[in-house]
Amino acid sequence: MSRIVMKFGGTSVADVDRIRNVAAHVAREVKAGNEVAVVVSAMAGETNRLVALCREAAPLHDAREYDAVVSSGENVTSGLLAIVLQTMGIEARSWQGWQIPMRTNEAHGAARIADIDGSQIIERFGRGQVAVIAGFQGLSPLNRISTLGRGGSDTTAVALAAALKADRCDIYTDVDGVYTTDPRIVKSARRLPQISHEEMLEMASLGAKVLHVRSVELAMLYEVPLMVCSSFADPAVTPPGTLITGENIDMEAETVTSIAYSRDEAQVTLRDVPDAPGVAHRVFGPLADANINVDMIVQNISDDGSTTDITFTVPQSEFDRAMATLEEQRETIRFAKLLGDTDVVKVSVIGVGMRSHAGVAATAFKALGERSINIRAITTSEIKISVLIDSAYTELAVRTLHSVYGLDKVAH
Repeated sequence: MSRIVMKFGGTSVADVDRIRNVAAHVAREVKAGNEVAVVVSAMAGETNRLVALCREAAPLHDAREYDAVVSSGENVTSGLLAIVLQTMGIEARSWQGWQIPMRTNEAHGAARIADIDGSQIIERFGRGQVAVIAGFQGLSPLNRISTLGRGGSDTTAVALAAALKADRCDIYTDVDGVYTTDPRIVKSARRLPQISHEEMLEMASLGAKVLHVRSVELAMLYEVPLMVCSSFADPAVTPPGTLITGENIDMEAETVTSIAYSRDEAQVTLRDVPDAPGVAHRVFGPLADANINVDMIVQNISDDGSTTDITFTVPQSEFDRAMATLEEQRETIRFAKLLGDTDVVKVSVIGVGMRSHAGVAATAFKALGERSINIRAITTSEIKISVLIDSAYTELAVRTLHSVYGLDKVAH
């Protein structure tokens, strides 16, 4: 017997027919003798509809009442799934966040989980009951409904798996796992049978949409194995997928695991900034105060050492605010020109094997150079190399890197 948390996203529960399909997946695990908790999202499009209603009611609305409204979508789905499971002869009960309870902080609309008491759910497991839990929601310190923000149901599932000491957390979505790169760009992209938490965290933060960053962080912190698989696979058999777990020694053989890309990038350049102590703080301090995240940074000092050019990237959604913030600081920073470009993309090479293999970066730079793809900026970590390039070369760069590291040929 295993204890499993199963999470189903909005497309998987988009209507009652799909909820019946979800119930068949749950029934398979119950029949196998497993203890099962299910976390569900709202039906596809429902949260957007509820958010729009709040904005229509008042553009500047009370965040506590906003949470009361938008959390209702998951309540509907969890109740419907419990009903369907009951019609199949499976004892099931729906749970809202406050009933568990799942305690959060006071940040309504973007709450963080503080504590989960899983004792009641575990007690119900002992009675053979399936727990169907409304994702995305919790209970604030003032006993108000709170919501967890983007990716909240994934986060709920992983946090619950940690609290219940589950053997595994299965994330069911509309894809059958994590791929070496985007199959829409590279037809030969392959599903990975297993990757590390670290690699998935890099992929999630660099543009892969399979899992939200917060959920992967939690899984890594509490050592929760994750399985990503498709809810549209035959529910009668365990679907194939990608296991995301602690680093595996066998993975040393594969230097690079995947190629990711992100279009949500913008480049900012300050020309001819006086090169003096404290210049970096004068540039990046105001951006930090404005809560603008800075990623890649490149600095080029002039031949005589008197001035420097500073180039960096920010999320595309923050580009206008970043430019305005720096313009306000023109006299303090004393730059000659402020330039910006949103027609850029970040392409990343990821793999835990990079720790023990030399020449990974050189291979990427050579391959891109041979395709006449200019690199604007570079950033690295132990298991990642990212380059900023013109967006027109996105597909060519991804295909080139996918091929040069042999990801087309690796048998997974």
